[in-house]
Amino acid sequence: MKIYTKTGDAGTTGLFGGPRVSKFDPRICAYGSVDELNAVLGMVRAVGLEETQDKLLKTVQDSLFSIGAELATPEPEKHSLKWAGASHVETLEKAIDDFDSQLPPLRTFVLPGGSQAAAHLHIARTVCRRTEREIVKLGQDPRISDVSEIVIYLNRLSDLLFVMARLTNQIEGVPDVPWQSPLAKN
Repeated sequence: MKIYTKTGDAGTTGLFGGPRVSKFDPRICAYGSVDELNAVLGMVRAVGLEETQDKLLKTVQDSLFSIGAELATPEPEKHSLKWAGASHVETLEKAIDDFDSQLPPLRTFVLPGGSQAAAHLHIARTVCRRTEREIVKLGQDPRISDVSEIVIYLNRLSDLLFVMARLTNQIEGVPDVPWQSPLAKN
């Protein structure tokens, strides 16, 4: 079987169990951003993280794949693809609390950066925020299955990625980069 089908050459793609739609359809944009986020997390893992963080991001990648499958399906309940996110949100919250407890209190905004792995985590965080916005917008369409659990998960995930970036800098002995307002007096 060839990897290319040529069915998308006219700018449309097929939904799972559904019709063909424009590749610019909000649903396609939303699950495309989920796919992008998953790829960025793969890049983060390839750069290298400590083992606990790496295992957690692997679990997140699995969840994102399931979320993408739900978003690609007009009737996810009918196809048993409705993602149940409550326990996944709890896992992220526990990790956020655990990682944050290892960090000094945040006293200022920090700029994305520091170590290479932390900078990649910040990129993942911003992709996650954009993905969240796209899914919030998609969820306003009454034809779309409820996406509230996905939105909550992505909201927590972006928080997790921020805390992981700070923790990664700490582990690697690289200080966070504090924001300095150009309006502040020297």
